[in-house]
Amino acid sequence: MNNSNEAIRDAKKLGVPKMLILGLQHMFAMFGATILVPILVNSYFQSACGEPLTRGLTVSVTLFCAGFGTLFFHVCAKMKVPAFLGSSFAFLGGFSTVANLNSGIYEGMAANEKAAYACGGVVVAGLLYLVLALIIRLVGVKRVMRYLPPVVTGPVIICIGLSLASSAISNASTNWFLALVALAVIIVFNIWGKGMFKIIPILMGVVISYVVAVIMNACGITNPDGKAIIDFSTIASASIVGLPPFQICKFDVTAILVMAPIAIATMMEHIGDMSAISATVGENFLADPGLHRTLMGDGLATALAGLIGGPANTTYGENTGVLELSRVYDPLVIRIAAVFAIIISFIPKVSAIISTMPASIIGGVSFMLYGMISAIGVRNVVENKVDLTKSRNLIIVGVIFVCGLGFGNGLTFQVGGASITLTALAIAAIAGIVLNIILPGNDYEFGVNPQGDINRGVSMNPEKSRK
Repeated sequence: MNNSNEAIRDAKKLGVPKMLILGLQHMFAMFGATILVPILVNSYFQSACGEPLTRGLTVSVTLFCAGFGTLFFHVCAKMKVPAFLGSSFAFLGGFSTVANLNSGIYEGMAANEKAAYACGGVVVAGLLYLVLALIIRLVGVKRVMRYLPPVVTGPVIICIGLSLASSAISNASTNWFLALVALAVIIVFNIWGKGMFKIIPILMGVVISYVVAVIMNACGITNPDGKAIIDFSTIASASIVGLPPFQICKFDVTAILVMAPIAIATMMEHIGDMSAISATVGENFLADPGLHRTLMGDGLATALAGLIGGPANTTYGENTGVLELSRVYDPLVIRIAAVFAIIISFIPKVSAIISTMPASIIGGVSFMLYGMISAIGVRNVVENKVDLTKSRNLIIVGVIFVCGLGFGNGLTFQVGGASITLTALAIAAIAGIVLNIILPGNDYEFGVNPQGDINRGVSMNPEKSRK
């Protein structure tokens, strides 16, 4: 039981039933965003090719890739990092570009085959992570972290949460009543909950608000736009057991040039997410197991996903929010969630039932999760006593905020005739790192202020960073 705010680092003492429930909570946290990626990608190819995807980038394959990728990541990270890998939104622009390619070999090409070539680009993008991982392994994380002080990582983490805010509002606005029910339940259980209920506020918010949605739907109440609150039609047509429709990727230079450079963006996001998770848990994951190991795990998980026709993976901020709320930091709980995702990928009926969750409930839950991510970034800045009276620091923070929140559609440019898009977060991270390097007056040096590094979650002494 977690009757106080004391962190739980060994979930085994809670017992198997409670660990399973905690894993289920993490699965629900990632589910909405993860399955949204194949839904959006499918719409791109259907619009461009006049036919939907039947293999590869489907909900079942995506869930399998998320679960298997998470387990593979944990192996690479020596089972130490409580991170969940879900579908990356950063590659959506690349998939859209490939879907609309109509010259050369892509002229008249079927949707599934185009998607296979796009996934080949994802494989190469994932392998690029290994290059950065090797550099960090050779020169050491301390030399790399000197370019990632709190004045850079804090605002980037804040942007990670705030950049997702519009998604929370968009989902919640489909039915504000249900969204507020979900949010209220989470707050009540997190503040006044006792025992086990205190550490599963997200799951309680999902379950209770879904029950309310079912009751409202049964009473004939609809969403404000007139649509049914819950659509059960997909459940009847879904089979009970089935193999995910995997598709082996294909390789072509054009698709690779579109997809692979996006890794620049996702690698920057990975570093920001690792900083956020480290700060949340109070562990030095950038030094132990090492940023090179987490990058390698993320990159190989992405490459493996692309190999079987799945979307790229990325560490999920939603699950970082769950860690902050539940204060259960044991990576074992994340691995349980990954196993759940894999099991569901082989049960289309269960996947269909969970996918009936109203968008408004996902929005209500996201209010809390996305806000928590930004709050972690604020704590990063405050606890490290970043001096914002210095013009240098103000400039860096200001530019990061404008880039991270202003480039809503990212920055698109042409390379070799291919359209490449950097996400807003990647632009913000790159701008912050560059400004920190070139502007004089750097008042931070990694490893000199142990307490400040402990507060960041990137102390050189992992044992002292435990709280």
